[in-house]
Amino acid sequence: MNKSVSAQGFTLDKDQNELIEQKLKRIAYADELIIDLALRVKEDKKFYFDATVNFRWGASSHVAADDYDFAAGLNKLMDVLDVKVKKEKDKIQEKK
Repeated sequence: MNKSVSAQGFTLDKDQNELIEQKLKRIAYADELIIDLALRVKEDKKFYFDATVNFRWGASSHVAADDYDFAAGLNKLMDVLDVKVKKEKDKIQEKK
């Protein structure tokens, strides 16, 4: 899985980068299913997170979350992303 993380309106510090890497381990079970993951973080009074995931079978999903706290917003995004990835994985396994 190729990961790209970008920030708009601010620069991610070392702790924030480490937190993102740690949280992305939650979807490590789907590494072989995901081609790439683009995570964007924007700061404008609060943090806006959005992620686009491209799967091996051509499907793509987009999820978003926001919060005034960086860690809380990232957790919200990962919760939604985790559910989305599991749904896609289940769909593919049903077709086999």
